[in-house]
Amino acid sequence: PAPTGAVVAVAAKAKSGQEVYDSACVACHGTGVAGAPKTGDKAAWTARIAQGTAVLYDHAIKGFKGMPAKGGSTALSDDEVKAGVDFQVAKSK
Repeated sequence: PAPTGAVVAVAAKAKSGQEVYDSACVACHGTGVAGAPKTGDKAAWTARIAQGTAVLYDHAIKGFKGMPAKGGSTALSDDEVKAGVDFQVAKSK
């Protein structure tokens, strides 16, 4: 048995790319607010995707132009943000 007063760490399950997209990205990337490239708009994403995932991850994590860091959802881990980017890229190729 655990000693009295022991703290048991429970890792929170990381959000999937779609969960991240639905919670943090869709507000702007679903409608194109403030110049955000709409998810699924192949023409808008072609040049962005060509920059490579490292650049896209960096922009999503740190913020870029009008987009706040992590889409304003600062509680997301970097890996969760990357999953959200991957989801958008897959829908936009």
